[in-house]
Amino acid sequence: MCSADIARRNAVRTTLHWTERVLLVVVFIAFGWYAVYSVERWVYQRYDDWQLERTEPRAKGTRPGARPESRIPSPEARIPSPEAPPPIGPGTLLGRIDIPRVGLLATVREGDDARTLRRAVGHVTGTALPGERGNAALAGHRDTFFRGLKDIRLGDEIRIKTRDAVHRYRVARTQVVRPTDVWVLNDSAQPILTLVTCYPFYYVGSAPKRFVVHATRVDD
Repeated sequence: MCSADIARRNAVRTTLHWTERVLLVVVFIAFGWYAVYSVERWVYQRYDDWQLERTEPRAKGTRPGARPESRIPSPEARIPSPEAPPPIGPGTLLGRIDIPRVGLLATVREGDDARTLRRAVGHVTGTALPGERGNAALAGHRDTFFRGLKDIRLGDEIRIKTRDAVHRYRVARTQVVRPTDVWVLNDSAQPILTLVTCYPFYYVGSAPKRFVVHATRVDD
């Protein structure tokens, strides 16, 4: 065997050796980030659960952050003009979603930005709140909080507990749409719920489609 062949083999061994080390480092970093995000989700979910359990119920129909109604001292007193409740700030805790049959249980916060969706299910800003008349839209990651949606069935019950009530919905239909099909968030004259996550569920990388669950309010 000539010296050139030996040098070539040594170069290949060295390349493979360093490639193996680099891949190990990448794997360790990936697992490290996954562990950090998992712990972060767990901590925020436990904190949100504690917040929901300790908060006294508000008057039914009052939005989070709304000012309490002023007492009218006498019939002769002038009634102030009603004020619109202040907008709900990003990250505000709204409640908890529970789909018992698929084992989905997570708290819901205002907003669908990356930070919020990393810690909770997000309420799409501009849509109705759960329990209100209109289309209440919630978004979640397919590989964390909304993983259970892959097993959703027609007729499944969805419960959303807020600080003032438990709102019940029943799955009416599911569909797969494109990311540009924002009409699924259109308002409705009836109280409905729309859940949105990426699809396919086991796609590697940025998923090209969206899985949508449509549910209708169940009268108490």
